[in-house]
Amino acid sequence: MKKKINSNTLLLLITIALFCAMYIIGCIIYADKGFTHLQTFLNILINNSGLLCVACGMTCVMLTAGIDISVGSLIAMDCMFLAVGMENWHMSPVVLIPLVLIIGIVFGAVQGFFISYLEIQPFIVTMAGMFFARGMTAMIYSKQISVSSNELFKKLANIKIEFPFGSYVNRKGVEQIPYIRIHVIIALVVLVVVFLMLRYTKFGRSLYAVGGNEQSAIMMGLDVKKTKLKAYILSSFLCSIGGICYCMNTMSGSVQQALGLEMDAIASSVIGGTLLTGGVGNVIGSFFGVLINGTISTLVKTNGKLLSSWSSIAVAALLCFFIVLQSVFAKIKDSKK
Repeated sequence: MKKKINSNTLLLLITIALFCAMYIIGCIIYADKGFTHLQTFLNILINNSGLLCVACGMTCVMLTAGIDISVGSLIAMDCMFLAVGMENWHMSPVVLIPLVLIIGIVFGAVQGFFISYLEIQPFIVTMAGMFFARGMTAMIYSKQISVSSNELFKKLANIKIEFPFGSYVNRKGVEQIPYIRIHVIIALVVLVVVFLMLRYTKFGRSLYAVGGNEQSAIMMGLDVKKTKLKAYILSSFLCSIGGICYCMNTMSGSVQQALGLEMDAIASSVIGGTLLTGGVGNVIGSFFGVLINGTISTLVKTNGKLLSSWSSIAVAALLCFFIVLQSVFAKIKDSKK
């Protein structure tokens, strides 16, 4: 007998098919502008490595039927802390990077405590966290600052991992060898670790159980409050890893940095098949959601004539489409019960 494909798998397949279709269309339309080059795809990963880390954390929170809109501001605070720490305080990134990770853990623990143990709505708590982190970013330094003097961090950020295939000759006659940066490797490692955690650990299964039906999870003997607390700690921790990746890519800190990144992370997770009501989703889908987000931005930039706002409009349209699709599948599933 043939095994039936469930709605969750179907959503993931639709997301993957959509990305492939979009990228193939881009290769056809903009072949003369270098869209077919391997480096174009790798640039999507380079520019969105921070978002990928954040989307992985967001997926874990959304699995519990929660939300975290503080991630963009936390990214900005992390970048500013790193940039000012290296440029003005003359601290080593060896010291600053662990401190950034600790800040993420503490930030997530505070938010998680208010949400899980005091039972305050996640949107309200993380909105307060969003304002707090953005305000703290301005308190650290109110202007834009570039990382230019710390040689160790610059070397780490500028490491190129070259590919033995996919090279091409540009219009100036110079051979271009495709490469990725070290922060892409960090983001992909985060993706794999979170995927394995969700699939094979008790904590991962607990996230699905809590989001699927909280009362049933309690009856199963799960500590729902502790699970939610851990989910928000994990989200902010992964966000701080994303902040390090983001800083490596931009090499700067700014109060206005990562504005709207939380919406990109939520959109990537939803487009990837994670339900807003919790209990369904996976980071592989979120990964392709990030790729779709990045591909749309690349298509708009490659066109050259479209305003950058068109990428936001396209993502919003896709987000609405997938929310409606999820609703339709949920109703079909309920009707079969």
